Amino acid sequence: MFADKQTVLNAFRFRHACKSYDVAKKILADDFAYILETARLSPSSFGLEPWRFLVVQNRTLREELRGIFVILLARTQATMQADYQEKIWGGAHGMPSETIGMMQKFFKQFAETNFAIADNPRAFNDWAAKQTYIALANMMTAAALIGVDSTPIEGFQKETVEKLLSGKGFINLDEYRVSVMAAFGYRAGEPRRAKTRQAAGDVVQWVE
Repeated sequence: MFADKQTVLNAFRFRHACKSYDVAKKILADDFAYILETARLSPSSFGLEPWRFLVVQNRTLREELRGIFVILLARTQATMQADYQEKIWGGAHGMPSETIGMMQKFFKQFAETNFAIADNPRAFNDWAAKQTYIALANMMTAAALIGVDSTPIEGFQKETVEKLLSGKGFINLDEYRVSVMAAFGYRAGEPRRAKTRQAAGDVVQWVE
């Protein structure tokens, strides 16, 4: 049922930010559905799932976006109020009304006091965007486990992309904002060098 540890580590060593994709090799629909399912099943703060995954298949739009496959969108603060909370906690998670009431109190305290994002739309959006990165990481790992390459993409003009998507009717900017993008496919060649990282002792501190 579970993958062994070495298989998972091999997938992490295999994965790199692919710079050149083999345009002749396409991801099977079943494989891409599996990658997207790992995004859907990803955890989020308070289980609010403040995301949407825009899969770009339109050839013209993909050329305008330079070949990007998936755009991860984060919900705006205005769309995550009581009605949305009730929809997610009550509908998606099946919580009873009394539990929803408790969750709303906890989230209110979190937003107003713990993280102080309630009165700062930019900070709230940043918090929502952080949740999409959890889904992004899971997609990239899941892809690597089946030999599919990926590239997380932040090097884009956010306002320009949002204007493009909004102008074409793909998103409503009152509801969603672009968080991050990702490309998936198969590498055109092997990386120029082996993966390098800091030593474990330089990044892991044990507190006893």
